[in-house]
Amino acid sequence: MKRNISKLILFTAVVAGACSLQAGVSPHETISATIDGSKITLTYGRPFSKKPGTTEVRKIWGGLVPYGKVWRTGADAATVLNIEQPLAIGETTVPAGKYTLFTFPVEDGTSKLIINKRTGQWGIPYDEKKEADNELARVDMKKETLDKDVDQFTMAIEPNPSGGGVLKMMWEKTQYSVPFTVKK
Repeated sequence: MKRNISKLILFTAVVAGACSLQAGVSPHETISATIDGSKITLTYGRPFSKKPGTTEVRKIWGGLVPYGKVWRTGADAATVLNIEQPLAIGETTVPAGKYTLFTFPVEDGTSKLIINKRTGQWGIPYDEKKEADNELARVDMKKETLDKDVDQFTMAIEPNPSGGGVLKMMWEKTQYSVPFTVKK
């Protein structure tokens, strides 16, 4: 009996250590905002610019996140968007529900936010042919240069001064954003 308890304690310690190590590399975050009376939630992994376990700063855009390929928009499991009411994002109406967000970054700035109807994906590799039927939309994003480096990938949901909201993604010296409105 004591041997089984010792094994259980050892197993628990190993699992807890592995979980804390993984969380330390790319912690996950859930953020929410209420825009025009509708709650919008994002759950995503937050990788760092520095290579895990070193002080080496990685090139993010066009490096770790290659241009011209679909990126899972964060680390580990793909980013999940949960909305209470339909949103208008670009020319697309996104019904209330859960979606997976991917990003298609392009060096010239003509990048896209991909809204996928299937959830529970790991995120890579992204098979564009297989996922074509699951894609609700590819929406243009605005690319801007930031004044300061952002070491850890960060997403935000903010009110837009002209109405609705803005979904933002920031990392390195780059910010991508896409405005949206809540449909009533």
